[in-house]
Amino acid sequence: MKKGAILPLFYLPPIEFFDKIIKHSEHIIIENAEHFPKQTYRSRASIHSPNGKLDLIVPVIKGKNVHTPIKDVKISYDFDWQRLHWLSLQTSYRSSAFFEFYEDDFAPFYEKKHEYLFDYNEELLTLLLKLLKLDVQYSYTKDYEKEYPDFEDYRNTILPKIESDYQTKPYFQVFEDRNGFMPNLSIVDLLFNQGPRSVQHLQTSA
Repeated sequence: MKKGAILPLFYLPPIEFFDKIIKHSEHIIIENAEHFPKQTYRSRASIHSPNGKLDLIVPVIKGKNVHTPIKDVKISYDFDWQRLHWLSLQTSYRSSAFFEFYEDDFAPFYEKKHEYLFDYNEELLTLLLKLLKLDVQYSYTKDYEKEYPDFEDYRNTILPKIESDYQTKPYFQVFEDRNGFMPNLSIVDLLFNQGPRSVQHLQTSA
């Protein structure tokens, strides 16, 4: 297995993202020179709601052309998506064991308005690594490269519309009795249900 990995920045990334970070923790590169691809986890996250899987989508301002550099993608506030996302997280996880434990950490991300999606995701990643107690250093790409021969390339493999080969180690989910266990949801699903045990869960799965 290649030691290094190149990953994009996601909004509340799926569990698989952190599995890759742990496996390749010696050398992580974050892609920041790509063009923004639509319908990916860069602007969406999947959570376990009372009615099943729910996708939370961060709306972005449409540019004049599709080839917008990821660093230049601006978040749209034409409607109050922050309130919608926060209400959805509360509805889905208020009764979980650790939602109140982390609530104050996440609330500011649904109050403050960030201009750029990349910066928003970057700040969320910093918080998530801190809450998971993962001491991971990473660098950024300087230019876009189609291939990285010495790295595992996950830029186009962790996708909402394609079923992943990643096997999520089961854990308790609030609405599991109603909807069954849902694998590879946003990392917040693991955090709110498992709390400080989340990192051990990830490490034993990796």
